[in-house]
Amino acid sequence: MTPLLDGCTPWPEEFVDRYWAAGRWNGNTLDNLLRGWALQYGPRTALVHGDTRVTYAKLNRRVDRMAAGFRLRGLRPGQRVVVQLPNVPDFVITVFALMRVGAVPVFCPLPYGASDVADLVQVTESVGYAGPSTHRGFDHTAMAADIAARGPFLRRVFTLEAPGAASPYGGFTTDPAGCYYFPLDSIDSPPEPTPARSADQVAFLLLSDATTGAPHLVPRTHNDYAYQARAAAELVSLTQDDVYLAALPASSHFAFGCPGIVGTLSVGGAVVLVEDPDPAECLRVIERERVTLTSVVPDLARRWLDVLPTVGADLSSLRLVQVGAAPTDRATAERMGPALGCGLQQVFAMTEGPLTLTRPGDPDETVLGTQGRPLSNDDELRIVDAEGRPVPDGEPGELLARGPHVPRGHYRAPEHNARSFTADGYLRTGNLAHRTPDGNLVVTGAFQDA
Repeated sequence: MTPLLDGCTPWPEEFVDRYWAAGRWNGNTLDNLLRGWALQYGPRTALVHGDTRVTYAKLNRRVDRMAAGFRLRGLRPGQRVVVQLPNVPDFVITVFALMRVGAVPVFCPLPYGASDVADLVQVTESVGYAGPSTHRGFDHTAMAADIAARGPFLRRVFTLEAPGAASPYGGFTTDPAGCYYFPLDSIDSPPEPTPARSADQVAFLLLSDATTGAPHLVPRTHNDYAYQARAAAELVSLTQDDVYLAALPASSHFAFGCPGIVGTLSVGGAVVLVEDPDPAECLRVIERERVTLTSVVPDLARRWLDVLPTVGADLSSLRLVQVGAAPTDRATAERMGPALGCGLQQVFAMTEGPLTLTRPGDPDETVLGTQGRPLSNDDELRIVDAEGRPVPDGEPGELLARGPHVPRGHYRAPEHNARSFTADGYLRTGNLAHRTPDGNLVVTGAFQDA
């Protein structure tokens, strides 16, 4: 998969050749794609956060300068950096800047506490951490300092300061453990040329959906993720006139690339980032920013529907709402389209790569009762019984998947991979599913609970 990151399972050469020949992979890194988007859409708005507007040109310049700043402060290709930032422009800038260095961001959910973050640092041997100085009363800087003191990996902490707050570091400082602390806004240096990198290298690590106990991480390459976001954007007909609301955490796979943030940027659209998940606030943002597309999980969808009559927001700009990450009950699905006045798309998305979606124009029964069909014609799905034997269409079984955006193993987890993947490379998703007569997928829960 990449010479820079040991512990990853490569796709077999015959599949690499197949995905290249089919045009699924195009050999461009995500950060280099951003350069092209900046050239194409330079003065257009890329990111929105409150009153802040960031154009494509400014986004790329800031990524360039932050990448140079990261290199100046010792980050090198292949090194891992835990990123635990809220839905702010700095999340997007930091992730793309790390990728431009060749470092590997490790996406970390914002609610994770000290023990979870420490586990991520240990498993990935992360040399850096990027997070808020404090967030909702929790001191992330103190947490990072404690993890660094226990060593031996974490040696650079990059903190996002509250707006208007003076940094306590005055640029940077060190502690007795030899860890350096920098405000993120100080990571700024004149850009310099960087060596070209291969798009089959790992772009970032995502936390597995099925993580219990020690974290399992999913290595997503530039090739596979760029294809996924691009294909998902095409499927929902995204254009530069679209406005995507990141109501879910930006670090979540669903919001980042299904098509999400990356897919929207790929077509020159605007990404609106909201830190407050409050349903009433999200609905007001949709009205204010004329949002056309967003993604929600079923619980958030129900909360939006419950508060909608009391908010009175104008949602006429909305054309599509994606609902997924968990099975959606029929009653919620039936309420969404009429209440929000837009189309509905059901999505089954795992950080491990499997992605199925209903299509615009599908019959109501398909949209309301299924999770649709695979993103790619090169995606291969099987539904099997407990002995691994295929079950007839309509019969429930465990969903298995492989394809151009389904990595062949978790990071540094050979024993886990032996259980989680079949000998011929199919991911055992752990999800109970069945196919409808017309070929759509219905995901109903956990396979082990069946």
